[in-house]
Amino acid sequence: MAPTLGHRARKRATFFTYTGLAFCLRNLPEPAARAAAAGVALTMRHGRGVTVRMRIAHLRRVLCDTTGGEPDDRLLARMTTQAFLAYARYWVEGARLPKLSREFVDDRFWADGREVLDKAMAEGKGVIMALPHIGSWEWGGSWLEHIGYPMTSVAEVLEPAELFVWFIEQRAAMGLRIVPLDNDASGVLIRTLRAGGLVGLLCDRDLIGNGVEVDFFGERTTFPAGPATLALRTGATLIVTAVYSGPGPNHHAVIRGPIDTTRTGSFRADVSRITQAIAREFEEYIRRSPEQWHMFQPNWPSDFEAERARRVR
Repeated sequence: MAPTLGHRARKRATFFTYTGLAFCLRNLPEPAARAAAAGVALTMRHGRGVTVRMRIAHLRRVLCDTTGGEPDDRLLARMTTQAFLAYARYWVEGARLPKLSREFVDDRFWADGREVLDKAMAEGKGVIMALPHIGSWEWGGSWLEHIGYPMTSVAEVLEPAELFVWFIEQRAAMGLRIVPLDNDASGVLIRTLRAGGLVGLLCDRDLIGNGVEVDFFGERTTFPAGPATLALRTGATLIVTAVYSGPGPNHHAVIRGPIDTTRTGSFRADVSRITQAIAREFEEYIRRSPEQWHMFQPNWPSDFEAERARRVR
């Protein structure tokens, strides 16, 4: 069925909204861009939508897991505000990254555990970098390109198509190669790894819904099977990394691993074991700075149940 005029208009509006906001954040003076984004974030923080409810719920979950008790309401409110401001920072710095010089990026970035990455890349088997949605992974990707380890990653296809093309072009300007999350994606990633390259996968959210069950902050949920499956099929080294914003205007990566991907049982069992190991590493990363974990969507079965219950009340 051909799209209606209204449908086409909405797609065009989406395209111009995203690209227009990015243009403004990129070209405003940095203090003005940060102030504008912070204003929008604070407005969103005081809304009553699912993003606010989920951010509060996820912070409560992490804090309960960390401290063993219910967090203070004032602490939870303060960290929720910090979480929205951290997300605003992510958008500003991501929008401005394509126009920044290599020297500027490198001056504001450093990595703990660089030797883990260097050793893995030197082995020539390819490297899979598993990442949570923490801080600004794009800054990490840009830095990787600068040190000679360009990252290939995947992304969910956006609508309209021209928006996805723009998104890929923006990431390319940052030094990132993005391939669409479709039937051809696994082949591209396998070829990259077998050539000794680096693949980075954000894998703390199961976008497709067919992932592997893991224990994650006290409840079963699912993680994508991609990192474990690729490691087992290619023999690539699997490391776990997070890129934090701060201190100040800087960014820093924490690189850990490698995760043991030795075959110990059936393929399915090994994928499950390795994916659970990634989840445990992610828990440690998130505990370090829970307000920088950009998780605003339902992520556990209890989240979806709570939202369904709201709708029927």
